[in-house]
Amino acid sequence: MRAIWKGAVSFGLVSIGVKLYSATEEKDIRFHQVHREDGGRIRYKRTCSVCGEEVTYDDIAKGYDIGGGEMVILTDEDFADLPLTSSRAIDVLEFVPAEQVDPILYNKAYFLEPEGAATKPYVLLRDALIDSERVAIVKVALRQREQLATLRVREGVLLLNTMLWPDEIRTPDFGFLDEDLKVRPPELAMASSLIDSMTGEFEPDVFTDDYRAALQEVIDAKVEGREVVQPEEVEEAPAAAVDLMAALKASVERAKAARGEQPAGGGGGGEPTPISSARSAQKAAEKKAAKAPAKKTAAKKTAEKKASEPAKKTAAKKTAAKKAEPAKKTAARKTAPRKSA
Repeated sequence: MRAIWKGAVSFGLVSIGVKLYSATEEKDIRFHQVHREDGGRIRYKRTCSVCGEEVTYDDIAKGYDIGGGEMVILTDEDFADLPLTSSRAIDVLEFVPAEQVDPILYNKAYFLEPEGAATKPYVLLRDALIDSERVAIVKVALRQREQLATLRVREGVLLLNTMLWPDEIRTPDFGFLDEDLKVRPPELAMASSLIDSMTGEFEPDVFTDDYRAALQEVIDAKVEGREVVQPEEVEEAPAAAVDLMAALKASVERAKAARGEQPAGGGGGGEPTPISSARSAQKAAEKKAAKAPAKKTAAKKTAEKKASEPAKKTAAKKTAAKKAEPAKKTAARKTAPRKSA
């Protein structure tokens, strides 16, 4: 990984030198725009809408539209004069319980690595956060913009999560919020039962990006010049429930069947849920991988057994022949004619 920022965590009077690394990466398959006829890349020119001339990056500035066709132009000097007091520091403002931070505020994640002699205070802050069961609320300037963020611990490393400002979160304005809709207690109880029947431990590794895998298969097939095999069945979107209670009951039975539990009505079967399907696929793969060495071992033993059989038979024949020799000698003595006196 390559560090994208260097600075220090300001923790009271303690300064901890750190390097910042992007903690996530998108796995999307990227495409270029090309000419359909010959595959040539499509290029765009930066032209001025007033004079029509092509403009280089050096001649491009930032403009703020104030309406009426007027534009306020800002230069690099204007941005340099802005009061970014935390330009090279991650200032710890306070410590709060993690559950008080709404996940909608989180934006992007970065790993922090201690730099130089900062390892000891880095580990001290890390352990103190774990011990207090809190996260640090901090301010940091990244890419010429001051941002609110949290510091927490993940797998022994300090993780910086930048956050949106509160005024960047939209307020939902939907008509149904003003309607007086009543949920009947039996419906609520059945919905809670459905939640209970689908409750489990979150294991992110069991989920995969099926669309990206299928798209990569199409690309690989194009490169190799082979035909793309399309999936036989395409899952359709479920229809809207007509009878809510009946749909909830059927969903509970389906979830129980997917877990291997006996449905209330006796019978088995039931369609698996997306989560159970993902877990079943992972278990099947693990089982298959575990069987492979066992098969090899069994095959090896069988081969060794077959190889040893001729040797055992030969040894048995030799033993039998050896045992028969005294008997032959005795019989020969009895058969020999007795000498007369």
